[in-house]
Amino acid sequence: MAAQRSVGATGMTTSAPKVTAGMSVVQPLVRTALLVIAVALVASCAVGPRFHRPEAQVDAGYAPTPLPESSASAPVHGGEVQRLISDRDIPFEWWQLFQSPALNALVEQAFKANPTVPAAQAALAQAQEVVRAQRGFYFPTVAAGFQAERVKVAGNNTQSSSLGIQGNGENLGQPAQPAVPLYYQFYTAGLTVGFVPDVFGANWRQVETLAAQTDMQRFALEATYITLASNVVGAAIQEASLRAQIDATRQIIAAEEKSLQILRDQFRLGFAMRIDLAAQEAALAQAETTLPPLQKQFEQTRDLIRVLVGNLPNQEVAETFELDALQLPPELPVSLPARIIEQRPDVRAAEAQLHAANAQVGVAVAAMLPQFSITGTLGGNAAQIPLMFRGGGPFWTLGGGVTQPIFEGGTLLHTKRAASAALKQAAAQYQSTVITAYQNIADTLHASLSDADALADAVETENATRVTYDLTRQQMEVGYVNYLALLSAETTYNQALLTRVQAQATRFGDTVALFQALGGGWWNRKEVAAR
Repeated sequence: MAAQRSVGATGMTTSAPKVTAGMSVVQPLVRTALLVIAVALVASCAVGPRFHRPEAQVDAGYAPTPLPESSASAPVHGGEVQRLISDRDIPFEWWQLFQSPALNALVEQAFKANPTVPAAQAALAQAQEVVRAQRGFYFPTVAAGFQAERVKVAGNNTQSSSLGIQGNGENLGQPAQPAVPLYYQFYTAGLTVGFVPDVFGANWRQVETLAAQTDMQRFALEATYITLASNVVGAAIQEASLRAQIDATRQIIAAEEKSLQILRDQFRLGFAMRIDLAAQEAALAQAETTLPPLQKQFEQTRDLIRVLVGNLPNQEVAETFELDALQLPPELPVSLPARIIEQRPDVRAAEAQLHAANAQVGVAVAAMLPQFSITGTLGGNAAQIPLMFRGGGPFWTLGGGVTQPIFEGGTLLHTKRAASAALKQAAAQYQSTVITAYQNIADTLHASLSDADALADAVETENATRVTYDLTRQQMEVGYVNYLALLSAETTYNQALLTRVQAQATRFGDTVALFQALGGGWWNRKEVAAR
């Protein structure tokens, strides 16, 4: 609850002993006000629980047993060994480790043109301004006012200032003389000073709440950068993977067409049965049906890339990607478990939410305690402007008040209980966020190691099925095996080829996921590092 501004009033009814000059009352009034404010600030305190940053669990880790220090390798592009380096710092420009100038340019373009970045920046700026606005309640409010009046007094029978017409409408005094109304003008000008001392820290806690919410927006901005970079790199890898799958599918279709032509020749010469020819035609048709879905995914991925860099779907992006143009980073940083609560933006945001909930308890407690206010006015009034601050025109007032809530229908009590319950909820949500963060990192580490093994197995399977397929084709051409054996070997090889291509792309994707899970190096972003 923010401290309330106190505004005094100036007017003809405000009076004080007359003084001879305006300056003679300014100095004691200012001294008195400053003394009261200083005493209030010194005596002020912030009620409610103090916030302490949660500490990382000393026994936190990513797996019950130590993880291998390196991944498996495979004799194919993207199958290089990756070593896990403990406590290695993460660069903010981690995507540059893929050694692709096109990828670097695409990420930079996304940072400049994607609307989610300025939206997050504006949200942070708004939160910062709200904090500055709330801090204004620490200081007195000063308002200047001026009022001019033109007054007509009920008529009388003389030129004096006494009233002539009485409440019953009769003109007392000399009935023969007509009633003459009285006109005059009156001017009032002054300064009004209001101050609400933050004795029990209500405003202090409110500023603390808003500052914590500002931290939430700051980490939301960092998460925006990390998520955007990860999405751009992930989309580029997806495009490269789909290109490779489309190429592999076209190779499969070409091989099926070649087999079909061989069977047609054999069928024409009487060395193949019509059922074999029909089976090969079905196999070719089935292979051709797998191409349109891949082409659709490819076009949708290109649409995604255009949108990520701030373009419309009809605005082409010059950069294109293939797996062979991307290099797998040979070293992967693995942050110490104790540093995760510092590096993950979602954990830091949850911590800020916990801080805000803690401060709100103090706000609720302070609302149950006495509220103090100080009001002072300094001004002058007269029938003529030059006389406002001369003679008896100047006036001043200085007052103070205190209000203690006694009965508000249980509102304050239940508000405090609600704030305490919200604090417990924020603490549980923070703990859940931390556990989920560790799980996320553990999942990506296990995926990186397992998918490296899967790629190695996929390469071995592809090589073995290719040998089997080639030999079976040669045997069928000389009549040693029938077509069904060739069709079985061909189908096995085709599936192994696509599996290998997908496994290659998965390894690149696992690397992206690990950098994102570890926090994306936001603390090394130029704007952050400069602070």
